[in-house]
Amino acid sequence: MNPIISEITADQVKKDITPFKVGDGVRVHTKVREGDKERVQVYSGIVIARKGHGIHESFTVRRISYGEGVERVFPVNSPNIEKIEVERESENMRARLYYLRHRTGKAAVAVKTRENRTATAAATPAAAAPAAPAAS
Repeated sequence: MNPIISEITADQVKKDITPFKVGDGVRVHTKVREGDKERVQVYSGIVIARKGHGIHESFTVRRISYGEGVERVFPVNSPNIEKIEVERESENMRARLYYLRHRTGKAAVAVKTRENRTATAAATPAAAAPAAPAAS
């Protein structure tokens, strides 16, 4: 990007964004204006894409609503986004999860989730240890 443009837009880029990646389950809190009232609406789903950089960065969130797949694109640095919460982390091997569009049911939200490796590693040796002989 042109250094002059990046310098001009530097103050508009949000610094306090929660780090998230493609495949994570997120809750996006957006400001909605209805007349002269303003409220916060939550949109939760799976991040299937992240595009752009700097002020132009955006991400796509997909969810299933009443059996129908719904996608919404959010600009990361929009003033209408109040906050982004990460519900669950994932361990995917792709930059875009467009293949989820062709899935239905539980498979549409099935992204490999990250397990707590320290808890599973600690539990495995204890289960593999032989039982102590009973005292007579």
